[in-house]
Amino acid sequence: MKDVEVQERYGVRYLTYWFDYERRSAFCLVDAPSPERAQQVHMEAHGFIAGAVIPVEKDVVELFMGRLDDPTTSGRRPGGGFRAIMFTDIEGSTDLTQRVGDEAAFRLLREHDGIVGAALDGHRGTEVKHTGDGIMASFESVIDAIRAAIAVQRALLDREETGDEPFVRVRIGISAGEPVEHGGDLFGSTVNLAARLCAHADAGHILVSNAVRELALGKQLPLREPHTVALKGFHEPQVCAEVAWR
Repeated sequence: MKDVEVQERYGVRYLTYWFDYERRSAFCLVDAPSPERAQQVHMEAHGFIAGAVIPVEKDVVELFMGRLDDPTTSGRRPGGGFRAIMFTDIEGSTDLTQRVGDEAAFRLLREHDGIVGAALDGHRGTEVKHTGDGIMASFESVIDAIRAAIAVQRALLDREETGDEPFVRVRIGISAGEPVEHGGDLFGSTVNLAARLCAHADAGHILVSNAVRELALGKQLPLREPHTVALKGFHEPQVCAEVAWR
């Protein structure tokens, strides 16, 4: 995040990060005019300099990692006007890793990603970014967002009831408004509210903001009565409603 905050000063764009736990190494993929520019971003942002910089061709990298372009350049736009924002978060991911081990936890994370991705594809959603323990997504319709969230929870429940392997429970938060778009990411109060609702929700539950609830009125979606919650970063209590997806 610190890299992304300063990258534009150097004409650099950091695309993704990953970790090799066996080699105890961290890697980043960056679109930069030179290795020196990429290193300058690291130096200003946090002071950690890469042990090696390896030039790679974009076409070759995409053969292994898939599309690298921001969603804004791939057909569907994650921002620009009204959006419903959805966050997912895996309950107790750190404890899960300790309980089942790194490899099993990573498999469960990938399975979560696949379930959420399928729900987005089925309900016209766009993944904005991976948050480590979950996914941030955007929709042009609150109805699609709610239905996608329901699809995620139902798929996870089906897996829990039929699978022999460890399972994950996920909390989901949804808000709606006009977020600010910058560099393929979304910012602002709408995004913050969705994230806070997600963090406030119990595992296996879906919380939506009052704006989402009002826009979904009359659409025959299973919304409970609204209530107020105190959320970190918001001075006033926020009205929200739970989706009774079960």
